[in-house]
Amino acid sequence: MNVALPLRHALLSSIGVDHGFGLRGFAELADLRCPRQVHGVAVATAAQCAERDLAPEADAVISEEIGVRIAVVTADCLPILLAGDRGRAVAAIHAGWRGLAAGVIGAGLAALRDRLGKSERVTAVIGPHIGNCCYEVDEPVLAALELHFSEILPRALRQTRPGHAQLDLGLLAREALRAAGVERERIGYLEGACTACDAERFYSYRRDGPETGRLVHFISAGHPIAEG
Repeated sequence: MNVALPLRHALLSSIGVDHGFGLRGFAELADLRCPRQVHGVAVATAAQCAERDLAPEADAVISEEIGVRIAVVTADCLPILLAGDRGRAVAAIHAGWRGLAAGVIGAGLAALRDRLGKSERVTAVIGPHIGNCCYEVDEPVLAALELHFSEILPRALRQTRPGHAQLDLGLLAREALRAAGVERERIGYLEGACTACDAERFYSYRRDGPETGRLVHFISAGHPIAEG
């Protein structure tokens, strides 16, 4: 049986942090620190998630513990992995439309920045998620997103039928990251990674229903990279 290797991104690799976006067949790593995800905005620490059965409800997790892997799981939602530019503090965020509307990206970034030096910049990479090609939503979803993304939302939509539209979650996430101060060139994205389109590589709730598997996405703090 072949074991899938996780997807990596050059932006995070250049910082020197261990990370990976999960695929079908990726064997879950031991000792992952993962919160109990509830589509909210709470942020947990790696220490709080040390015992999975006792992990708090949260949709972002942060860590400064060298070599300790924090993780989020998805089956269409957005996984976002973040790191300070010296690699000494990292975060993982789970964001569906509810989390985006509530501001989970801003909450996760704020918690990460509390642990960074004043001059440190943040790198963020958005992993596999359902694309606008496959993600039709209805009026209640659009109304909730309108409150948080009033200016950018029209660019993230393609009207399909009355009261419905195809939604680009990735575009909203990139805009939320930029609005929170992450520089455009420090935001990464995995092209061609729609979870609903690609049944060979990804699980998808929208395609397969609630019994589908979950993709595991992880990151860990590394030894600070020397400056100068």
